[in-house]
Amino acid sequence: MTMAETKPKKSPRPPRQKMPEQPPAERVRNFDEVPYGYSAETARIEAARCLQCKKAPCRLGCPVEVKIPEFVKKIQDGDFLGAAETLKLDNTLPAVCGRVCPQEGQCEKYCVLGKKGEPVAIGRLERFAADYAREHGTQEDVQTTEPTGKRVAIVGAGPAGLTCAGDLAKLGHDVTIFEAFHKSGGVLVYGIPEFRLPKAIVQAEVDALKELGVRIELNAVIGKIDTIDELLADGFEAVFIGTGAGLPRFMGIPGENLAGVYSANEYLTRANLMKAYRWPEYDTPIIRGRNVAVIGGGNVAMDSARTALRLGAENVYLVYRRAREQMPARIEEIHHAEEEGIQFRLLCNPVEMMGDADGHVTGMRCIRMELGEPDESGRRRPLPLEGSEFDLAVDTVIVAIGNTPNPLIPSTTPDLELGRHGTVKADEETGRTSKKRVFAGGDIVTGAATVIEAMGAGKRAARAIHRMLTDGSDAES
Repeated sequence: MTMAETKPKKSPRPPRQKMPEQPPAERVRNFDEVPYGYSAETARIEAARCLQCKKAPCRLGCPVEVKIPEFVKKIQDGDFLGAAETLKLDNTLPAVCGRVCPQEGQCEKYCVLGKKGEPVAIGRLERFAADYAREHGTQEDVQTTEPTGKRVAIVGAGPAGLTCAGDLAKLGHDVTIFEAFHKSGGVLVYGIPEFRLPKAIVQAEVDALKELGVRIELNAVIGKIDTIDELLADGFEAVFIGTGAGLPRFMGIPGENLAGVYSANEYLTRANLMKAYRWPEYDTPIIRGRNVAVIGGGNVAMDSARTALRLGAENVYLVYRRAREQMPARIEEIHHAEEEGIQFRLLCNPVEMMGDADGHVTGMRCIRMELGEPDESGRRRPLPLEGSEFDLAVDTVIVAIGNTPNPLIPSTTPDLELGRHGTVKADEETGRTSKKRVFAGGDIVTGAATVIEAMGAGKRAARAIHRMLTDGSDAES
């Protein structure tokens, strides 16, 4: 017998662990979270798949610079609280990111295992560790430095603002967040439905920030109660603008002013932040259509369509002008929508909305499309097919084709240079704007993007603000 024959074979690496979830037939009747999360045993099995690469390419894809191999190794070793502590060092909102971050296009995209098979389920492990710490009554203490006495104002309690605030508080600065709504969280509470991100999870993350000493002023509309200049005059030594992109876009086609036509922003805000889904406990008015059309192909469109289904719709049509391959929504969200019975009308584009004598929408005229040459986005441009119009009988339409920044802050802040569509111009690495001591990040700068990208911008801006406050660098930006 040769040496090769006697050498023990390595055990095969286990497959990527699936996350259990509610069956589609059950979940369409409730707003409970769809995935249940990993058990401790499953999490350890999944964590053991990690190769613990020395160069850790997975970290290249993380906008908030999480020490991925370190927290995964702690899960593998059964040190779940230690894993949560490692996450919290870099990520202010790990339980949120573990649920809504598009890991498949970021950290998991760079996982070495993904080159020949399935990558480590980094997002699911992040969710597990954060949930474990919260559910076991232990939020690991995050070390903060001695108070600096420097005051910073954060405008907007969304992902960018919360991240910037948390990082600055850890560095010893006195941070106050000014939030226009009556709840903190921004898009996390008004935009993302309960079945994808429970609001109790967001509140727990916000409470953890308060433990760091961050103050949050609710119902505080900057641009109305105070301007950016007034905040600076009141003693704040830096201001970070993270007000997002909450101004909805419409198509500009006939009939968009009919009753029953919503922007996704309004529809989801009524359903989520104002809890219309919990009627009659909350009497927030919202049309519960029987036949609903949602226009768009991103995560917001998926959220709107799946919400309409849970509010009692018999038919929900998702109308998108490109093909499935060009959809910007996460693969998981597309899969869940299809499982739940959302009817996709791909390569179709609305051209008119029709109504009755009372001014209520009754139908939507669409035209079929074909894909031409790539446009500036790199995707093949959709082109209308002449004579291919058809009608959809609907009583509710939700327009989910994107948002732009609200003009209130720019219009009340002199010397703030703006970009296209009303965005604020800011340095990508530092968040510095054209106005001295004013920084910005997230959707107010980029236009509508992802939660984790906004968080990354908040983190980079916090780093630059700290440098300015402690050594004067970048102070004249």
